[in-house]
Amino acid sequence: MESGKYAVSAAGGHGVGARKERGGQHHHRCLGRHGVYESMVSISVRPERYSYQMIKESGAFVINLTTEDLCYATDYCGVRSGRDVDKFKEMKLTKVEAEEISAPMIGESPVNIECKVEQVLELGSHHMFLAKVVAVHADEAYMDERGRFDLNRAKPIVYSHGEYFGIGKKQGTFGWSVKKKSKTPNIKTKNRS
Repeated sequence: MESGKYAVSAAGGHGVGARKERGGQHHHRCLGRHGVYESMVSISVRPERYSYQMIKESGAFVINLTTEDLCYATDYCGVRSGRDVDKFKEMKLTKVEAEEISAPMIGESPVNIECKVEQVLELGSHHMFLAKVVAVHADEAYMDERGRFDLNRAKPIVYSHGEYFGIGKKQGTFGWSVKKKSKTPNIKTKNRS
């Protein structure tokens, strides 16, 4: 994987955050609420979660794109606490050292976004970590012939109301809703009855 070479964006979805714990152990958890805004991202975590204090203390986390192949591990990481289990070991995930922060990336993820926390907003049940993107890694296996990340080939998943969904069918392109309609030739068909 190469860092920073490819422009990668996401509209939000389901990610797995990771960071290095005290004593050299690593922890990651499911994060169902995040969004990318230029070079800033936000994630929301409940203060009672194990990962909350680690992110707050370290000031860093990684967002890893989750895929259909990672769906089981994503769910497991969301329902098991790092207080009790080594999630990397249990899910046979590969730790990859981040370049800019002290949190491991998940090697099986096609996109890893390294983030440094800039601000924490206390918003009811969840606190929002607003963070600067300091590095983006995109697996070359998912790049198209024009050097763009092929999201469909990566087979990402989204999480909504307790369910995981695959995506894949393109719904439109930027600006298609306001694009002038091309004139369709008036083709007459014969009545065959």
